[in-house]
Amino acid sequence: MVNVDPYMDVESSQQEFIDRLFCPEPQTCLEAVRHLKNSVIGSNKQKGLVIQMGVLPRLFQFLVDKNSSPELMIEAAVTLGSLARGTDKQVEALLGAGLINVVMRGLASPHPKLMEACLRCLRTVLSRKDAPVEVIYDDPCLIPHLVRLAQQNSSSVQECVMTMLYSGCQTAEHQDILCESGVLDLLTPLLSCNVYRVQIPSLRCLAQMCYQNEKVSELAVAASYMGKSVPDVLVSLMSRDKNTEMQLTSAKCMTYMFRAGALNADDSRIVYKALPTLVRMCQKDVSPADRVEGAETLAYLTEVDTELQRIASISDHLIPTLSELLKYRATNENGEEFSYSEVSKRDAITRVVEEVKMAQEMKQAAFKAFSSLAANDEDIRRKIIDTDALMDSIVGSFTDPNPRVRLSAVRCLHSLSRSVQQLRTTFQDHAVWRPLMKLIHNANDDILTVASSTLCNLLLEFSPSKEPILECGAVDLLCQLTRREDPSLRLNGVWALMNMAFQADHKIKAQILTTLGSEHFFSLLSDPDVDVLMKTLGLLRNLLSTKPHIDHIMGLHGKQVMQSIVLILEGDHCIDVKEQALCILANIADGDFAKNFIMSNEDVLKKLTIYMMHSNVKLQIAATFCISNLLWKEEDGSLERQIKLKELGVLQLLQQLLSTSDTTLFERVKTALHQFSNSSGT
Repeated sequence: MVNVDPYMDVESSQQEFIDRLFCPEPQTCLEAVRHLKNSVIGSNKQKGLVIQMGVLPRLFQFLVDKNSSPELMIEAAVTLGSLARGTDKQVEALLGAGLINVVMRGLASPHPKLMEACLRCLRTVLSRKDAPVEVIYDDPCLIPHLVRLAQQNSSSVQECVMTMLYSGCQTAEHQDILCESGVLDLLTPLLSCNVYRVQIPSLRCLAQMCYQNEKVSELAVAASYMGKSVPDVLVSLMSRDKNTEMQLTSAKCMTYMFRAGALNADDSRIVYKALPTLVRMCQKDVSPADRVEGAETLAYLTEVDTELQRIASISDHLIPTLSELLKYRATNENGEEFSYSEVSKRDAITRVVEEVKMAQEMKQAAFKAFSSLAANDEDIRRKIIDTDALMDSIVGSFTDPNPRVRLSAVRCLHSLSRSVQQLRTTFQDHAVWRPLMKLIHNANDDILTVASSTLCNLLLEFSPSKEPILECGAVDLLCQLTRREDPSLRLNGVWALMNMAFQADHKIKAQILTTLGSEHFFSLLSDPDVDVLMKTLGLLRNLLSTKPHIDHIMGLHGKQVMQSIVLILEGDHCIDVKEQALCILANIADGDFAKNFIMSNEDVLKKLTIYMMHSNVKLQIAATFCISNLLWKEEDGSLERQIKLKELGVLQLLQQLLSTSDTTLFERVKTALHQFSNSSGT
């Protein structure tokens, strides 16, 4: 065997090299492949040259040819595995040449070393970003085969299999397939195997399988090994004597099980282990990447539960710790601020790019955590807003080039905007509406959804921001949102208009109606999304308030309004929708002239009497309130209206309702009866 420099120039000896690979002598081929393997290790340049030389088909042939010796097949598989560690372009060439199909055949080899070499190669390919992970689902026998390999073989095989399954678990369908293929049964003992390189991909696979999947999460919680449940195993893996990665990944598994509904918020393993672990992961002594993952996972854990938000907010100085993530600066290995004069110009540029990315990741993770913590509790919001320069950091992040930072910043602002006090103080001091409106005009749909939700809060009646937002063209913007296909954007558009119309003057109401257009406005009253329908009814209710506005709007659109209300009362809608429709009728009944639209419509009057006796008390209250407004004795024509309603049996129905046990309905009934008794002497 001739010793050759492994870093030789492949191009210079190309012909000799190819001749040796295609030599009929098996030993010569074996030596050539070994030489090729040594030449490409650690060198992307050599990998690229080898691929350009067109030797991939020959390596594939060695691997699938039954006449090849096991040694030659193993060397070919190892060489392909090394090539698979190359650049994205090089891996693309390998995939295009058919690498996956070839190495998959080797997974069924009776030779353990060949099987493992092929498995490692496949693991390398599938664990890359944007890998073609669907290939492991193309053959329904593959995943069960991988499970059997992991059950019967070494820890190195188990590591490869779990890494592949973790990388390949990207959709709900993938989760279910893995579960049905016995992956949970495989995972359970691997979590307790005390082999770190096996436990970590196993934990990550478990997390991926449980994420937003109720069925898999419940099965995982119920699973056990050696009498110890999976959650209890995870608790042991969160012990402080374990390294950060293991603690963090175990806490992530617990978080996903909880959010999928398999564990309760008051489970001691969540409250006293997972949550404190994630809080600890945000501390300064943890690596930047792990701090990011810890803060993001903590945000997900606390997002929907008020008590977990409260506990987290008072745990280990969390709020000041999270604020430090907004001020991230690179440090050297001694913990001192990094000096770019210590390295070459090229390395410094690379380091700057990396640190900018890390600073962005830190910032968006902190905003996510603040957003979750501030979702419900006013005291927590105040503590967060009191954080040094937080509002400046949020507003400044609206122009960050990273869309994830912009999105998390506006989510944080949205949570904080739920505070009445802060809307009147901090939000006004920083004129938050101005950069928010600018962001909305240039936002993608994800950011636009959250930003428009925030705008809904800024347009509440007590918000000082309402007037300046109106002055900068908010009506046009919001009306455009109501025309979007995404129901979330339509909802926010209508919701904000509803808030805008509350106790507004006639000019604003007229502007809303004109900009929306009557055809589109009434089409929203038949929107298939129930939330959009509810807020559109709320908008109409706010438009139809105060007598002059009610009479004016009904004078212009009364026929369409009544048609829409009748369709809703007759339709298959939920109680809340029908209650809102009846409340609109009550507002119309409060108008001086608008009430004639009800009195002249026998069908509507009959519907009111039916809803007065409905089994749902909320509908009874709304219908009775409408009747009371129609009966009001101090308004012109009240006697005629009372006579007509009495003929319809309204007086008798009101008297029957006096027996109600609901105090609100009882008071409504008394008020309505009072109108009858004072005008007709009955």
